[in-house]
Amino acid sequence: MDSDLAQRIAKITSTLSPSVRSIAVSKTVSPERIRDAYAAGVRDFGENRIQEATAKQDQLQDLNDITWHFIGHLQSNKAKIALERFDWIHSVDRLKLAQTLNRFIEKGCPSPILCLQVKLRPDPNKSGWTVSELLADLPALEQCKALNIQGLMTIAPLGLDESETRAVFRETRQLADRIRALNLPGISITELSMGMSGDYPLAVAEGATAVRLGRSVFGER
Repeated sequence: MDSDLAQRIAKITSTLSPSVRSIAVSKTVSPERIRDAYAAGVRDFGENRIQEATAKQDQLQDLNDITWHFIGHLQSNKAKIALERFDWIHSVDRLKLAQTLNRFIEKGCPSPILCLQVKLRPDPNKSGWTVSELLADLPALEQCKALNIQGLMTIAPLGLDESETRAVFRETRQLADRIRALNLPGISITELSMGMSGDYPLAVAEGATAVRLGRSVFGER
C-alpha cells in the first residue's frame, strides 16, 4: 500500500461533502496503482483512452464494485465499446455522437449515465457544445429516447484567474438550471461534472456533483 497515495486520498475525502463524487483520473496509471487507490477507499475511476482503459479493466475484474467513468474525447467508432465498458460517459460533446450512442443502445447495448460536454469559453483545445449550440440541439437530443442524459460536464480553460474560473462553473450550473426548467423528458441534468485538481474547490463551491482528480490523487505523472 502506497502511504503517500492513501494520505492524499484521505485529505481529499475529508474536504469533500459525501454528495460530491470524487473520480480518480487513472489515465497512464498502472493497474497496481489503481489497486492501491482502491484499497484506500476509491471506487470511482476515470479513463480517457478506450484501449488503455479496457486493458486495465480486464486486469481488475475482481474489483467488481468499481464505477468506471469515460472522460476523454470519444470517437464515434469507439462508441459501442464505451457503452459496454463504462458506467458513465462524461464527454458526449456533439449531437452526432449522441445519436450514434442512441442507436447502439436501441440495439441492446447498456445505457450508462451520460453528461453533455459544454464549452463556456472559446478554447481550441477542448470540444463541446457552446450554450447556443446545445440549446438549439436539445429538441434533437430529446428524440434520442434511449439515452440516459443526467448531467453537464465542463473543463475550465487554462490561464483563467480564480474569479474567471469560478464564473465558468457558475455559468454551467445556470445552464443546467435553464435546461431543467424546460422539463424535457429524458434530460434531467442533475449532475454537474466539473473541476479538476487545480480548481475543484471552486467547482464544488458552484455546485459540482462530481470532480475529476488526477494529480491530487496519484501525484505527478
